[in-house]
Amino acid sequence: MAISRAAYRTAVLCTSVFVVTAAAGCARFDDSASTPFTPVPSFSAGEVQPRQPGVTTTPEVSESPRALAPCEDPDPAVVATCLDTTGGLTMLPGGQAALVTERRTGRILRVAPGTAPQEVARLAVDGSGDGGLLDIALSPTYTEDNLLYAYVTTNADNRIVRIAPGDAPKDVLTGIPRGASGNAGALAFTTPTELTVLTGDAGNPSAAMDPASMAGKVLRVTALTPAPVQPMPRVALSGIGTAGDICVDPLGGGVWVTDRTVLEDRLQRVTADGATGMPVWTWPDRPGVAGCTAVDGGVAVALTDGRALAVLPLDSTTGAAQAAPSLVAADRYGRLGGAALGDGNQVWVATVNKAGGEPGPSDDRVVRIPAPQGGGGFD
Repeated sequence: MAISRAAYRTAVLCTSVFVVTAAAGCARFDDSASTPFTPVPSFSAGEVQPRQPGVTTTPEVSESPRALAPCEDPDPAVVATCLDTTGGLTMLPGGQAALVTERRTGRILRVAPGTAPQEVARLAVDGSGDGGLLDIALSPTYTEDNLLYAYVTTNADNRIVRIAPGDAPKDVLTGIPRGASGNAGALAFTTPTELTVLTGDAGNPSAAMDPASMAGKVLRVTALTPAPVQPMPRVALSGIGTAGDICVDPLGGGVWVTDRTVLEDRLQRVTADGATGMPVWTWPDRPGVAGCTAVDGGVAVALTDGRALAVLPLDSTTGAAQAAPSLVAADRYGRLGGAALGDGNQVWVATVNKAGGEPGPSDDRVVRIPAPQGGGGFD
């Protein structure tokens, strides 16, 4: 059968687009449809979406942690940073600010949360060995006179001085023996007219037992007015090794005393009438007892080598230990020195990481540690 030229062209064209109809030509997509696919494809949330022409996308970038400024510490419990190695620590009235000493520089600083340390006074001290500006105490009438008492090391001795605003320090008690070590000492007012002083043995244990020496003793100082000649204070306790701290028992009116010996570290008690007895607690492992403060139901003791705050529950009547100490903030802030109880049942402690420790970028510091209720550990 002959095929016309027109029919031949139609057959060839339809073959090139895949579909041939017997009647008259090739099939076509329905131009009226919105898409040539049936069914219309969809995309799930996890699949790659097609990019619209002319639209650019910006990849998400996670924010990097903000770099800390020099001396900034992210821990909200930290009150002050970048101090030189500290000595004593005492709370100011109200319990929301404190005075802390830098042992080697002789500076006394006011510290409080959210503010930079403020220098209150600077004393000339001998900060070699373990000497320097070792402790401070507020006058019983501090809100009226702003007087401070400080335990300091000079090139000749250890001594107690009184500091009045705008005036040079005045000697209250001089001649406390000084040594290459064992110079640490502490102060606490036990009555409005009596300053109780803890002295170290100046590296000579025999001096601590010598009644003629002021080394290694708990002394009762009542002559608080500077004078050329000071009377020998009354001795309340002898045999102190390396002095730790002295803190007042608010219930019984006595004092707690911490010290370190070659055999053990100790917590001792001197009652208001001067009675002493066996140590309340001893640490044969010698964790380095330092600052102390009375807390609810017991006494808290800062540990230097133990790198923690030890809280010992005590009987409120007899002062006897009721259980072994619990450790708080262990290994969190390093070596701890001075301690004092602030507002809200928080123990303020000063670190001494720059003296034999491994200081961090914000050391040395003053930090606040919540005291467990009843002298026990946290639940």
